[in-house]
Amino acid sequence: MNTSNRLESAINKLYMAFHNNELHPECCKSCAVGNILDRTDAWQHLSDDHGSTKLNYLGNVHQMLNRRFNGYTPQELLQIEATFLKACGYQLPFRRKNNKRPENPQDKDLLFNGLSAVIGLLCQLDCVPNVMDYTKLFETQLNGEPKYELVSV
Repeated sequence: MNTSNRLESAINKLYMAFHNNELHPECCKSCAVGNILDRTDAWQHLSDDHGSTKLNYLGNVHQMLNRRFNGYTPQELLQIEATFLKACGYQLPFRRKNNKRPENPQDKDLLFNGLSAVIGLLCQLDCVPNVMDYTKLFETQLNGEPKYELVSV
């Protein structure tokens, strides 16, 4: 399967962040988008609320100018972050004081759920099949034989 450079890069960065314990939903440098953007937090100024998909004035300017950050538009970045936070169990937009949030935001199972949702979205944005979809491995033909062959890398 051919994938874009931005997708390959994003998945690689998220993979490394997950395994290096550098993924935290509540930190703008360590969240999904923060890691995709090389652990920077400038993207947080594209919206007024963490987890919102609504661009603010600055975000709209960048969007209208067709600016891209590591290949992603401002609107795509907000979608990615909202997907990550929601899949991790946050109420959106996230405000520290009065929103539903997970008890342990760095729980590996919780982060895996967030990353799975984000990778699904990243694949959707690039119009490629979800690389995390393993359901085809369990499909069978009428005779009970596997429908697809498992290919080892």
